[in-house]
Amino acid sequence: MIEPSDFRFTRIPLNHGDGRIPALGFGTLIPDPAVTLTATREALEAGFRHFDCAERYLNESQVGEALQAGSAAAGIAREDIFVTTKLWNTNHRPERVGQAFEASLKRLKLDYLDLYLIHTPFAFHPGDNPDPRDQNGKVIYDDGVTLLDTWRALESLVDHGKCRAIGLSDISLEKLLPIYESARIKPSVVQVESHPYLPETELLDFCRKKDIVLLAFAPLGHGMKPGLLEDPVIASIAARVGKTPGQVLLAWAVQRGTALLTTPKSPGRAKENFDISPLPEDAFDEINRIQTRQRLNDVVNTGSPGFIPRVAST
Repeated sequence: MIEPSDFRFTRIPLNHGDGRIPALGFGTLIPDPAVTLTATREALEAGFRHFDCAERYLNESQVGEALQAGSAAAGIAREDIFVTTKLWNTNHRPERVGQAFEASLKRLKLDYLDLYLIHTPFAFHPGDNPDPRDQNGKVIYDDGVTLLDTWRALESLVDHGKCRAIGLSDISLEKLLPIYESARIKPSVVQVESHPYLPETELLDFCRKKDIVLLAFAPLGHGMKPGLLEDPVIASIAARVGKTPGQVLLAWAVQRGTALLTTPKSPGRAKENFDISPLPEDAFDEINRIQTRQRLNDVVNTGSPGFIPRVAST
């Protein structure tokens, strides 16, 4: 069991290099650029040191600005912050990977990345349109590149020193296995939707055996109602331990050995989400016995991110 005094500051060792990923992460999927700036700065002030970005979120510049200003104001060293971003589907071809990486690095105002993820295992038609569709509205996929081709290009980024670790996002165990077996540099992190309604037990077991960190997104159910925050088991435990349902869900995620991403958009919510402590063993086990099963985001099956609003192409 993790000691209560250390719980909020848990850092999980990565299987490549000497990096350690903070278990509590701030996700930057925020459509409004102004809110991105304030929420990122407030998360840093609340104690978050792990920031998860993506070129597809279209706000890396705002995240970079907030981290740069916030770190300078608080005297936080670069090595104390863990920054992730992701390669989008239209840049899977090896010749596009390096350019996409450098563009993200520049927008984030960083000299190196702690972690670079393949956003999804699906390659889209390469180009500047992040959501290429045919005349029937169906995604145009790219059959000219394999996921292993893209992974090899990420390995080269690590070789050149500007990327400390690499991994995959929105991937099933079935698609992860061949990459893991063929990889020269093994995935350090796998980011997937995970919460008590979608515990991803089989994938988590594999990750534990291979020293891969499972990074859970939507640990609070992405605001779906009724959902996890209204679940009677969660609500009962929250009342019993004197925490909010959100704090209970985040504590459960850390306690089972995963890292997580949450996206508070106000100072109060950021402080609440960071202020977690271990659950009693009986409460932890009670959550593990929840039988409801629900996936909130179908990106793992299509490559199209369900939480990012579609914008009509011009």
